[in-house]
Formats: sequence, structure tokens, C-alpha cells
Amino acid sequence: MLSSRFLFLNFGHSIDHLFMLMFPAVAALAATDLSANYGDVLRLATGSFIAFGVFSLPMGWLADRFSREFMITIFFIGIGVSMILTGLATKQWQIFSALILVGMFASIYHPVGLAMVSQGGGAVGRRLGVNGVWGNMGVAASALCIGVFADFAGWREAFFIVGGISIVLGFGWIQITKEIIIEGTSNNEKMISPSVNWKRVLLIVAITTTIGGFIFNSMTVSLPKVLDDRLADFSMSPTEVGAIASIIYASAAFTQIVVGRAIDKYSIKPIFFALVAGQAISLYFAIMASGWTMVAIAIVVMIMVFGQIPINDTLIARYTPDTWRARVYSIKYVLSFTVSAAAVPSIAWLYEDSGGFPTMFMWAAIAAAVITLTVTFLPSGTQTVQRLGGTGGD
Repeated sequence: MLSSRFLFLNFGHSIDHLFMLMFPAVAALAATDLSANYGDVLRLATGSFIAFGVFSLPMGWLADRFSREFMITIFFIGIGVSMILTGLATKQWQIFSALILVGMFASIYHPVGLAMVSQGGGAVGRRLGVNGVWGNMGVAASALCIGVFADFAGWREAFFIVGGISIVLGFGWIQITKEIIIEGTSNNEKMISPSVNWKRVLLIVAITTTIGGFIFNSMTVSLPKVLDDRLADFSMSPTEVGAIASIIYASAAFTQIVVGRAIDKYSIKPIFFALVAGQAISLYFAIMASGWTMVAIAIVVMIMVFGQIPINDTLIARYTPDTWRARVYSIKYVLSFTVSAAAVPSIAWLYEDSGGFPTMFMWAAIAAAVITLTVTFLPSGTQTVQRLGGTGGD
């Protein structure tokens, strides 16, 4: 039963990222459908990313106060219905409103789902790494499926199909959890105090999460368009460009498993430092890259960006008791997703009115350098911090 729950939580992570990135990925198609320009239509997704961050806090609180299983049910069904409403919308204000609902229900997953994945101690880094790969597969699927629908169907049909799949998953989740007595944490876990240096660690997590969220969203939202522009000489179809973006996402995704296993065995600090320093360097080289060189650099950038994800989540799992972990995750994702929401209008502004993608890469490189400096203040030897007892979530 635990393995079934872990599988559903992994599916949830995939659709969470897929659904959040689908509209930015179809913005060019939707602009044609609505007889509007790309920048204006892309900005319609801003509200969804703001809701994605802002609602994380109350969702984490509700999960810790009541039932995490119930909140995941609301996530699957609510986000599925919201995607269908987005596909049905015919006016810009209707799309904007429906996307806010998508962001609101999507905000449930990270504080609640990750608290469930990390529950029980054990190989937390490995579980979070595996779960992170599933999330990245959702990112990859957003680019590929939109290219396919651009060539063979329409963007609205994509929203109907994935929305229906999510609703089906919601009812499947009900079936595997309806007879389970909701298990609270053990008395021992409830009495555990935060680990030594927890304030400093959580402050570092807050800083790196906030800045890293902007980098992550900038790259995942803009990459299909970046490749479309910088591979223009090769006259590729939307499906071909989408497939390349998906390969980049997918090839980088498995870094999380490698990183997750590594941080279960070794000190987090040098691994964290190497990843963020690599981000800064590779983003700098992306400023003027073009053609297949841009593709190669994009792979390196995404490896570094995705590899960072399980580190912050593992630090939270190791330094906070399970009884208030969902609330800590919710604060983390309020910071991450609220700041990352600024990436959508920023990309639209940079593309149309400023220096374009080179300027975006320059600022992202500077941001990664700031994260690198921040990581130097992380306590060494974090592999020896306390671990809660139990068998883990999978």
C-alpha cells in the first residue's frame, strides 16, 4: 500500500509541473486563437504562478491540522477541473481566472506531497530525488505534448485530456486511501526538537529557494522559445523543437536521483556548492550561444538547476520535525513560487522591450552567483544531523 501511495504522489508531482507550464507553453498558439500578441497572452499565466505560491501557506497549514490524504484528493480533482475550464475559456479574462484556479489547486502538492514523501526518515534524499524526477517528467511533457498538439490537434484539446486524467487519478487516490487510518507521527517524533543550527539552515534554504525559484521558472518557461529562436536556422517544426526541449528536461531530471543518493551518504555542502557554481558558469556561457551549442549548454544548465531541488527539500526534512514539516515546506514554496511568478512577465518584457534572452541569462547567472556565495555559510557535515525513525514513504 505504501508503494501505491508513493506512486500516486509521484504522478501528482508530474501533473503539478505539467499543468503549471502548459499554458506558457501554448501561449503562442493561444495568441493566434485569440487574435492577440504573444506577450499579452503569456502574461495571463502570471496570476496562476502567484496563486501557486500564495496558497501554499494555507494548504500546508490545513494539511498539518487535518489530513494530508484528503488534501491530495482535493489537489487531483480540483486541478483537473480547472484545466478543463481553461480549455473551455474563450476570452482572456476567462483564461486568466481559470489559470488562477489551476495555480490555487496546484499549490497543494509541494507542501503536502513532499511532507508525505519525506515522512518516516530513512533515505529521504533518495525518495525526494525519485519524486523530483517525476516532477521533471511533467516539465518535459509540457514541451513535447504542446508541440504535438500544435501540429496535429489544438491547445484546448490538450487541456481537456490532461484535466480528465487528473480527475481519474483523484478517484484512484480515494480508493487506495479510503480504508487507511490517517497515521499521525509517533510520540517520539512529536517530541523531537529542531536540529542544531536549524535557524541558519532554514535561512539559507529561504534565500537559495527564493533566488533559485526565479532561475528555475525562467529556464523552464522560456526554454522552448529560446530553442525556437536559436535553432531558427534549422527550420524545425513545433514538434521537433518541443521534442528537443523535452529531451533536455528529461536528461537533466535524473540528476536528482544521483544527487539524492549522494546527499544521503556525503556532506551536502560541497555538493550544493558545486551545483550552484556550475549554474552560474553555464548560464554565463548561454548568453550568446546559438544552434546546437545552445542545446548542449541548456542541458548543463538544467542538470545544475534540477540537481539543486532535492537538496533544499532534504535540508528541511532533516532539520524540522514531521509534525510541522508541511508548514515549513509551505513557507518555502510561498517564497519560491511567488518570486518565480515574476519570471513570466519578466520574460515577456525582456523578449519584447529589453535585451531579449541574453539579458535574461545574464541576470540568471548573477542570481546563481549570489546563491553560490550563500551556500558557503551552510554548516559543514550536514550528513550527521538527526534522522527520524521509520521506514520511509515508499
